[in-house]
Order: sequence, then C-alpha cells, then structure tokens
Amino acid sequence: MLTLNIDYFKAKPVNIPKITILLDHGYHPEHLTEELEKVYPQIMMKIKFELSTKPSKQEKVAQGKSGFVPAIARWVVERSNAWMERCKILTKNFERTLSNATTKINLCFVRLLVKRLAAPS
Repeated sequence: MLTLNIDYFKAKPVNIPKITILLDHGYHPEHLTEELEKVYPQIMMKIKFELSTKPSKQEKVAQGKSGFVPAIARWVVERSNAWMERCKILTKNFERTLSNATTKINLCFVRLLVKRLAAPS
C-alpha cells in the first residue's frame, strides 16, 4: 500500500517545504517512518508525521463532555467521510482497480457539489 503513490513524492524536488501528515493516535509514526524509509530512504526529507491533538480527561470535564470528542483538525476528514457514506455507489467496493474506485469517490463529491450549487438560497 505504501508503494502505490511513492512516485508522487519521488517526482517532487528535494527543496520543497515538508508536507505534514496529521495522524490519529491509532497510528504509530515511528513504524510508518521505518517502512517508508525501506521503500524510499529520502522521503523523510519531504514529509513529517504529526499526531493530532487529543483532549485530555481534564479538558473534557472542563468542557462538560465525556467519551469520544473529535479532534478539531480531523473534523474535516471525518465530515468528508460522512458525506461519502451517503453515496450508495460507495457502500460496497467491487472495483478491480484503484483508478475506478477513485473515480467513484470523485463522482460522489461532484454530485455533492452540484446538489449544493442547485439548492435554493
């Protein structure tokens, strides 16, 4: 899976600013770094991993919340995933190629944009 889009990073010049990839606390940046360096050793000059902020128990209590509280930076991704779940075409993935699956995701977002543009104000 890591090698599928490695050409994107290989094509980028070395002097570009680092791309920050925001990770959930379920991921381990050390393990990802090791695996990426096996595939493409210079990649750590182009990307860096950062764990998203996670509210502590004291912060949750102060806000009057309990249980799962989404991190602010991850909300965009979670919201986008929720929008994609509304597309029935994406409920089952029977596509044989990554390009076909990507096209379906793009069509889902185009559909969403058209619906929002067509909505009366």
